[in-house]
Amino acid sequence: MTEPIVELRGVTKRYGKHVALDDFSLVVQRGEFITLLGPSGSGKTTILRLVAGFEQPQAGQVLIQGQDAAGLPPYVRDVNTVFQHFALFPHLDVFHNVAFGLDQMKLTRDEIRHRVKAILDLVELPGKEDRYPSQLSGGEKQRVALARALVLEPSVLLLDEPLGSLDEKLRKQMQVELKRLHERLKITFIFVTHDQEEALVMSDRVAVLNRGRLEQVGTGEEIYERPRTRFVAEFMGVENFFEVTLAAPAAEGCRCETRNGLTLWAAEGNGAPAGATATLAVRPEALRLSLAPLNPAAPNLLAGEVVEVIYEGGSRRWVIALSGGGRIVARDANSPGGGAGPIGTGQNVYVCWDPGRSLIFTD
Repeated sequence: MTEPIVELRGVTKRYGKHVALDDFSLVVQRGEFITLLGPSGSGKTTILRLVAGFEQPQAGQVLIQGQDAAGLPPYVRDVNTVFQHFALFPHLDVFHNVAFGLDQMKLTRDEIRHRVKAILDLVELPGKEDRYPSQLSGGEKQRVALARALVLEPSVLLLDEPLGSLDEKLRKQMQVELKRLHERLKITFIFVTHDQEEALVMSDRVAVLNRGRLEQVGTGEEIYERPRTRFVAEFMGVENFFEVTLAAPAAEGCRCETRNGLTLWAAEGNGAPAGATATLAVRPEALRLSLAPLNPAAPNLLAGEVVEVIYEGGSRRWVIALSGGGRIVARDANSPGGGAGPIGTGQNVYVCWDPGRSLIFTD
């Protein structure tokens, strides 16, 4: 049974004429790892600041464990924050950085020592108590920042792009470590990022924000495979879009006609009536390329010419100019002799995809 621990109800927050959050509502369940995902300026960090108590909304409510947090200062809220740039005290060693909040609580020296040792063991930093921030690697600084927040045993941990300053290899390592840490502690993590892969790897749920509004919230798989809006689809990597008119649904699925005469198919029309205008989208990795039609009667079979091939390490990306006009992008695993690997620039190809991989959006 789920239990809300943080709720935003109809929250509006403005900075001058800029609307950071516009009648925004979201429920965070106790113990979950939820990620706020979106581009810069979408309102992600504003949400953290409202929950932490650094800001107050102009309208709406922020509830923590069912209680309205209006007017409550940050130090009495059962939350703690980890920032992108760590904010460690350079003149304090690791032990005293982690112990800083416990000192403010006037705990005994033995209790402080016990709790600091336990949390440093948890974040895999035993034996580093006497080191100063300047003597630590980026990953170690991140662990110290986490330990300093976690040692206070908050019910909610707010993480504001805490991996943003790390190099890619260390960032991926810390993603896994953060996820494992959450599974062990079972406290609520509210994580902010603009990195789609990071959100998918770590989160129980992802909330996608756009210009201060909630576009969609769901599991990573739901957000990736079944985006509800064109914005979410584009932000999650969909590159191919066709403006279409929907025909009456048939046994084969929903027939769609483009302005330049292409006939495309989707499994269903997303509830739109016949004659409605819509956008049909398809992910690059859903496309199959071939030099000859694998099935001449297959739906969504388009002919074109490869105009660009981009090697991406683990995959290749093909840009195809369609015979009927427009372009489409395909991506496939880069396995030797597999997929569409041998296909190069200038070759005539066929592109097809299953109607079940078509996405339909109506505004």
